[in-house]
Amino acid sequence: MNVSGKQSSAPRTADRDAPSAAPADLPAVHEAWLPREHPLHRPRHGAKQYIALACALLFFGAPVLSWTLGARAERIENRELASFPSITEGWGFFTGLNDWASDRLAFRAQAVDAVEGISEGVFGEPAPHGSDPGGSPLGGGGADQQRSGKPDPELFPDVVRGDDGWLFLGHDVSYKCLPDMELDRVIAGLRRWRSVVEASGREFRLVIAPDKSTVYSKYMPDEYVGRDCMRELRSEFWRRVPEATGAIDMRPTLRELDRRRDEPVFTKLDTHWRHAGGLAMVRRLAESLRPGVTDSWEVEPGRTYQHRADIPELVGEKREWTVRSYSLAPDGGADNTRFVGSDFHEPLHLESSARPGMIDEPTRMIADSFTQFASPYLAASFADITIAHPNNVLTDPERTGRMLAEGEVVTFELSERFLAGGRYAMLAPDMAEQVGQILKRNPV
Repeated sequence: MNVSGKQSSAPRTADRDAPSAAPADLPAVHEAWLPREHPLHRPRHGAKQYIALACALLFFGAPVLSWTLGARAERIENRELASFPSITEGWGFFTGLNDWASDRLAFRAQAVDAVEGISEGVFGEPAPHGSDPGGSPLGGGGADQQRSGKPDPELFPDVVRGDDGWLFLGHDVSYKCLPDMELDRVIAGLRRWRSVVEASGREFRLVIAPDKSTVYSKYMPDEYVGRDCMRELRSEFWRRVPEATGAIDMRPTLRELDRRRDEPVFTKLDTHWRHAGGLAMVRRLAESLRPGVTDSWEVEPGRTYQHRADIPELVGEKREWTVRSYSLAPDGGADNTRFVGSDFHEPLHLESSARPGMIDEPTRMIADSFTQFASPYLAASFADITIAHPNNVLTDPERTGRMLAEGEVVTFELSERFLAGGRYAMLAPDMAEQVGQILKRNPV
């Protein structure tokens, strides 16, 4: 600048040669650690983030902590505990976390009991667990279902609560309202099985175990989802199936037995008949093979024990009922029963020395869980019997065919709800044909 105040056009050497001022370096710290006044400051965790972190810690930590302290989650429903979801499941990993955490809470059973107690004590009604008997009697929930003619499966409860504390399995209703195959196909499948068995020279017997809701329909509620469609198919089923297939209808036997007993043939809490029902089935089966064979039978009360009821488990309750078993001496002498627990997925073989009052022909049986309450009496009255589950026909028809070929008598015990609902895969024509070929190669 010259004395006149005007800026000189000559450059200033000092300004030109001086290094330019570099911007100040930012501290090598996370932006959350900068002073709050700094324009780049961002809080690491806000209040909502801390709440989310606490919830996540509780979600994952509670099951782990309870396990570390020795508490173990117990199965309180009729299924296995949910496993930790795999990261390979995509979004299923996140949706599966809730089931895993719920199942792994060690105090879950006590929480369910507390909810039940509060609901019963304060409100005078059971807590809702997907067991509400109310809803449209038609089985539909709205105009869409009524127009389509097919009810929504989600509307059917797992458990139907009846009168006087009676509980009924929801599948008694839903399987009849949503059958997998028409009744004509069910009948054709059963008749085909009879045909292939008898063509090999073997005797064939079919026993139908009725649903608890059929035998004790008087305890069903007045209205429940699926009432009308269940009643309609049930009526058609019992009108047609026994006559068309030659099946042994256990309903009259159970009703007569119920009139002569001090307690019902079914319990209020379990979907299966008591041992009295299983024994009655064995008696009917033996008489159908050899009339008069049971005249020498001596039956006496046996041991009693507690058994967990299956229906309450579906709504998270743990309840038991008293099992009253029997001794059975087929010749009027010593007891010949054998109690061997089995679900028949691995075939159960029972064998004993033949005595008067016993069926001595080798017998092979396809049966479901109703026969679990009959197997001690089958062991007492059949000298050589093997029992396999209906699913075995589908999973390993070759092995099942060889097992059936060992017998001179082939017996099926199948339950009403699975038959009426067309839920037995073994009713497919190719199943009977495949096993029938094995029987044909090994005639009696």
